[in-house]
Amino acid sequence: MRKKIAALMLTGAIALAPMQPAYALFGVGDVVIDPTNLAQNILTAARTLEMINNQIMQLQNEAQMLINQGRNLTNLPHSSLARLRSIMQQTEDLLGEAQRVGYVVSEIERVFSEQYGDAAATGDFAAMNANAEARWRTSVAGYEDALKVQAGVVGNIEATRTELSTLVSQSQGAVGALQAAQAGNQLLALQSQQMMDLTAAIAAQNRADALDAARHASAEAQGRENLSRFLDYGTGYTPTAVSMFR
Repeated sequence: MRKKIAALMLTGAIALAPMQPAYALFGVGDVVIDPTNLAQNILTAARTLEMINNQIMQLQNEAQMLINQGRNLTNLPHSSLARLRSIMQQTEDLLGEAQRVGYVVSEIERVFSEQYGDAAATGDFAAMNANAEARWRTSVAGYEDALKVQAGVVGNIEATRTELSTLVSQSQGAVGALQAAQAGNQLLALQSQQMMDLTAAIAAQNRADALDAARHASAEAQGRENLSRFLDYGTGYTPTAVSMFR
């Protein structure tokens, strides 16, 4: 009975004693550990580590951005400008070799005023024949010039094809925006060169056709004048007295 009373008294004493939190201090030897502080320290360390990782990633992104900017500022190692200029100059030289009547407005006006149109029906027969021969030679020269220009344009096709392949390869292998833009600009220049060759060929052919058409028109004018002169009997026949026998 006494043992039961003692146990109840001990239980009541324990129940009435002040309660300690669940995270009460504990330790080993002289080392005392506070679980709350430990958890807070671990959380702070984790946050600090996460912040450092974010800073590292930010630095890596900035470094990559600088690398990309450097690539975007890198020039294209290939330039087709000199080659394209050479091709264009060859075509211009062929156009500049136009015989007799060139691509100069003042020269065309002078020759046409002297040999074509109404001028074909002026002068004596010798002068008209000389102008007719000059017009014929001009027409032949025009077709010869057209053939030369066309041959030059055809000769440029291979060089143009080579430059096109090179520029397309350079464009596909561009490492930055500047290289891609430069390759694109050179492709546009190549296209302009092809358009120039096409324009030159068309202009040369049209020039030859125009000169030949003008020759035919002038020949018609000269033919009408020759016929008019042939049919011109002057003042006609005037009868007069003629003595046949003396």
